[in-house]
Amino acid sequence: MKSLILAILTTTSILLAVPALALTVRLLPEKPQQGDTISVIIETELDAAQPTVSMNAQEYPVFPLSEKPGQYRALLPTTPLDTPGKLVIQVRDGETVKNLAVWLEDRDFLTQSIWLSGSGGQPATEIELARVSEFKKLVTPEKLWQGTFLRPSPAKVSALFGVQRYINGKFAQDYYHRGVDYAGAIGSPVFAPAAGRVALIGRESEGFRIHGNTIGIDHGQGVLSIFLHLDQILVKEGQMVATGEQIGTVGNTGASTGPHLHWGLYVNGVSVDPVPWRFEGFE
Repeated sequence: MKSLILAILTTTSILLAVPALALTVRLLPEKPQQGDTISVIIETELDAAQPTVSMNAQEYPVFPLSEKPGQYRALLPTTPLDTPGKLVIQVRDGETVKNLAVWLEDRDFLTQSIWLSGSGGQPATEIELARVSEFKKLVTPEKLWQGTFLRPSPAKVSALFGVQRYINGKFAQDYYHRGVDYAGAIGSPVFAPAAGRVALIGRESEGFRIHGNTIGIDHGQGVLSIFLHLDQILVKEGQMVATGEQIGTVGNTGASTGPHLHWGLYVNGVSVDPVPWRFEGFE
């Protein structure tokens, strides 16, 4: 009997000595809408390899949360063109795999009609397409932003993210407004919504026929801001800018129907709604 009890105790102690394979995943927001950024927060064993994250079979970059060892985060973009319904997010940590389903909710977007003339009705140039495309591919490892993003202009909003459009009377298929427009006067200030590195400067005079005078800021970890139709550009490529620092002024350059600032926010190359970044934030 004593031998049996000793064997049970020994087996129990061995089981207790083996660490449990811990992989916990949290998704924010819990009920995302079209255009939202989904934050995937992962907690693993301290000595585990960095996890991988994919959504609908497409893999996305994962970065450690430096202040919390063993914790990681991936940012997954959604768009107004995504079909509402189930998204399958897979998190893999070595041999451990978690499949999570989240429901992407439908969202109503406004429809606008705009008329473009002159150069605004012409296609973008090869140089601006190439340089903007290269900018949108940036995924640098250091997180440069802190807290929520600021409003880049005090002017009133004239066009929301996700708006569908008739352009010169023709409905634009597979299009959505990739940013927020602010109807500021020419020469009014434009501020950096968050800290980052100036990674793109483009000028109308150098072939940015549609974008106009342009600034692109890399906030790190695949998060990018782009500012279009500027008048003055007050920063240089490679320059570090602080949150709230003036980077330029509102203009009417490029394919513009009037003086305004267009602010676009990209996550891993995809245009997302900037509003949650201003109010909820992704710290």
